Amino acid sequence: MQRKTIRQQTVHDWLMMTFGTLIMVIGIYFFKYPNNFSTGGVSGISVIWAHYAPVTPGTVGLIINAVLLVIGYLVLGKGFGIRTAYASLLQSVLIYVLEKVLPMSGPMTDQPFLELIFAVSLPAIGSAILFNADASSGGTDIVAMIMRKYSSLDIGRALMISDCVITLMACVAFGMTTGLYSILGLVVKSLLVDMVMENINTHKCFHIITTHPDIVEQYITSSLHRGATRLHGEGVYTHEGREVLLTVVNRKQAIMLRRFVKATDPTSFLIITNTGEIIGKGFRGLN
Repeated sequence: MQRKTIRQQTVHDWLMMTFGTLIMVIGIYFFKYPNNFSTGGVSGISVIWAHYAPVTPGTVGLIINAVLLVIGYLVLGKGFGIRTAYASLLQSVLIYVLEKVLPMSGPMTDQPFLELIFAVSLPAIGSAILFNADASSGGTDIVAMIMRKYSSLDIGRALMISDCVITLMACVAFGMTTGLYSILGLVVKSLLVDMVMENINTHKCFHIITTHPDIVEQYITSSLHRGATRLHGEGVYTHEGREVLLTVVNRKQAIMLRRFVKATDPTSFLIITNTGEIIGKGFRGLN
């Protein structure tokens, strides 16, 4: 049973990685590249490099990611993430194929701010999905992994500085208007990734004080297929014993559980809070 659960989780993770990569590719190819938005990373370098050389951004990105993957494997060995390699290669290949099948001669609309929203939000959502599946799109993340191994530098700050430098180069290559759009996109991207990841990981933590704990327990375990912990409490005013059930469920299950508890025991007392970090069986592992 445990092996089946692990296998299902693995399949789910790889499907989510593929989905997240597809979302990133749509945002990068259809909105970022045609507008020359450079918000850092390999995609930003590709846009600027392609401006000065007779190659497409997709080709540049494929070459850079391939080189970084080889370096990452040689330097990091077994510590190099297979999931990151998969997402990085898939992204590069998909963009390269799109350039051959659906070449873009310019932006889709004449509204650069509207396109900036999609150019930033779609890759940010895709990145958040990848991070949630313990993967990334590679690129400068591989450089960060190597730096982490051989130095004590603040990797997050180093990557932010490199992204800022790449974005400022867009001002020189494409003018201040595109450069300022790129700077705005970089700021929004950093905020969006955290927001999306927090939203993906959000679950509901229930503290249920009820006089019918057995019935509620049965519903949680049998209908919702979740575990629960029973705590023994005592009312401060009445000093009567009370049973408190502690459980964590997703948002859909939270609605079902709340309705069931109130229908079963109208006098129950529920404390429902949001939580984004749950480590344990049925959620995320310690590693």
